[in-house]
Amino acid sequence: MQGKIIKVSGPLIVAENMADCKMFDVVKVSDKKLIGEIIELRGDKASIQVYEETSGLGPGEVVESTGAPLSVELAPGLIEGIYDGIQRPLMSVYQKYGDRIGRGIEVNNIDREKKWLFKPTVKVGDEVIAGDIIGEVDETSIVVHKIMVPYGVSGKVKEIKQGEFTVTETVCVLENAKGEDVEVCMLQKWPVRRGRPYKTKMNPDMPMVTGQRVIDTLFPIAKGGVAAVPGPFGSGKTVVQHQLAKWADADIIVYVGCGERGNEMTDVLNEFPELKDPKSGEPLMKRTVLIANTSDMPVAAREASIYTGITIAEYFRDMGYNVAIMADSTSRWAEALREMSGRLEEMPGEEGYPAYLSSRLAEFYERAGIVKTLGSDEREGSVSAIGAVSPAGGDLSEPVAQATLRIVKVFWGLSSALAYKRHFPAIDWMVSYSLYADRLTEWYNENVSADFIKLRAFANGVLQEEAELDEIVRLVGADALSYKDRLTMETAKSIREDYLHQNAFHEVDTYTSMDKQYKMLKLIYDFHRLANDALGRDVDYEDIINLPVREKIGRAKYIPESEIAELDAINKEINDSIKSLNGGGEN
Repeated sequence: MQGKIIKVSGPLIVAENMADCKMFDVVKVSDKKLIGEIIELRGDKASIQVYEETSGLGPGEVVESTGAPLSVELAPGLIEGIYDGIQRPLMSVYQKYGDRIGRGIEVNNIDREKKWLFKPTVKVGDEVIAGDIIGEVDETSIVVHKIMVPYGVSGKVKEIKQGEFTVTETVCVLENAKGEDVEVCMLQKWPVRRGRPYKTKMNPDMPMVTGQRVIDTLFPIAKGGVAAVPGPFGSGKTVVQHQLAKWADADIIVYVGCGERGNEMTDVLNEFPELKDPKSGEPLMKRTVLIANTSDMPVAAREASIYTGITIAEYFRDMGYNVAIMADSTSRWAEALREMSGRLEEMPGEEGYPAYLSSRLAEFYERAGIVKTLGSDEREGSVSAIGAVSPAGGDLSEPVAQATLRIVKVFWGLSSALAYKRHFPAIDWMVSYSLYADRLTEWYNENVSADFIKLRAFANGVLQEEAELDEIVRLVGADALSYKDRLTMETAKSIREDYLHQNAFHEVDTYTSMDKQYKMLKLIYDFHRLANDALGRDVDYEDIINLPVREKIGRAKYIPESEIAELDAINKEINDSIKSLNGGGEN
């Protein structure tokens, strides 16, 4: 059906004669065929957010509804793809139109020409239901793309093909309950604002190991969990997310650059193809989908970009993969919401953000989780969502940060003070928290050590004690402390500098396995415990802290994973050297 533009206000246009349209239908605006989406209906008038530049549009131009909501295309070819906020492939756009994205361009979201080798996993006569896997495609050397029966389709396999096909060619014919033939191809479409269905959502009970010590030890995130990384400008949010994308224990990475600066996004696009996947040795891009929506791209597409990302993540979750989605940053997404809300003349909430900001954020984060997928086999998949928040001036009391904190269970608060001291990752252990830590205890006991939880409690306790003692030191100096308190301060310094400080650009220190984390923390714990015992035997304090073995504790982070046995040798040296000290010193 055709409507006519009666008002243009930046990316928002109002069209009349749209009574037969539905909310969130996609429309084509003017003869330039600009893509838009209906976000408000009043009588026969529709408010449309346009995902492209609207300069030059005027009243009287036509608006055509497609009758379908904004959807993503899901098929082999997603991995290694670089898309904009509404899933237009940027490499195809570049090859066809050059450096700048023009208006009204038309490209297929998924390559329709490329042929993929389809290997069936079912045979004629098999009964299948929605979510069942009917075949596989080796999409990259790391990822096997599983072709699933689309939602709402079931029946008996009447024909199944094998060989090379494009994503739109029929690979399977099903006979449904009515006796009708249903053709299934490798391409599916799914509306971005609707979560993909699953059987049951489960409680997360295993961590997503990231190799970052401050996260895995003190503030772990579960597989299927949600985390927020708020912090001021320059505190290292983007590097933290890059480290998680590179090292997190996830099969697929979806990285959404939402409203980020163009030069940062360029760095991501240049770096990711260069990064090596530590598990396979292949380029990291071979299990990554990138969505690039820079701050100079139309504001409406920014709002859609995180829905595009989470829908792609859910699709791979349904195959039984563990997916991690990084949204950088949800503050820019909220600013897009605020701008569109203002143009709709809605009643503003706090700081001009729309009243529905919290519910929209919750909609996004609630789509994460660990689930039993649809289908007759018992598959499990997960989506873990990590959102960066960029509060203006680092003010965590602003609405986006506060709304996010009410939803997420892990909070990695970045501190500009730590960043200025060159302590990275600059996650502030005094304000950060993880509500998954207790639930993951059983996993740590079984897979790391029964002592690990005790060591974590020790590290937390010492850091808390240091914060209290620091007040005294600043007032009257370190000499006023007892030797036991001075030892606590030294141990806290060791935890901060030797354990929590981690160099993302050092080939060994960039990643630490759980076994190595346990052994490194045990070195500090054992030194502290034995040193305390020595103080009780009247050993001189200076003799204890000047032991040569302390330097080895500090350099333990640079011992490669293949030589992890060296940590046991250092532990033995700690025992021997402290026990060899004679009592009788001044204490």
